[in-house]
Amino acid sequence: MNPTSCQYQAIIDQLKVRMGYDFVSLAFAESAVNDFVITWKYASGNLNNRYKRIVLQSGKGIAGIVFKTGSPMLVSSVADELKSQDLFNYPILVSERLTSVAAIPLYLADRVEGVLLVGYRADQRMSEEAFRQLHESLQGKFGDFDIKELTLQ
Repeated sequence: MNPTSCQYQAIIDQLKVRMGYDFVSLAFAESAVNDFVITWKYASGNLNNRYKRIVLQSGKGIAGIVFKTGSPMLVSSVADELKSQDLFNYPILVSERLTSVAAIPLYLADRVEGVLLVGYRADQRMSEEAFRQLHESLQGKFGDFDIKELTLQ
């Protein structure tokens, strides 16, 4: 049984506080005409509500890439790892002014159904060690969703 909307919000609110992130969000796939799209459904620490208007295709944006590949994604430094002219491809980074992020796929029956994104806005950086701690802290937190073994892209 999956958590309800209120439970998802409570889970990410608690995760944000417990782990000290500036921003935490959950994206899920929705059926669309002839395909599906990925949208950010829940957020904690958001600067505005723009995240609600972000609609991604599989393979586009952080959620779309993680959704398509089924692999976690770590961007320790947005400034160093992504070209500024390419940031329009990552609307959540721009709208929330994130400087360091990690995203983890949420599986249901061996298929990616959602993406959890955590991030920082200031000088804090998401290291591989911090990413592993996040991964370990998520076990059993999202109902029927499974958090697969951690292998970074």
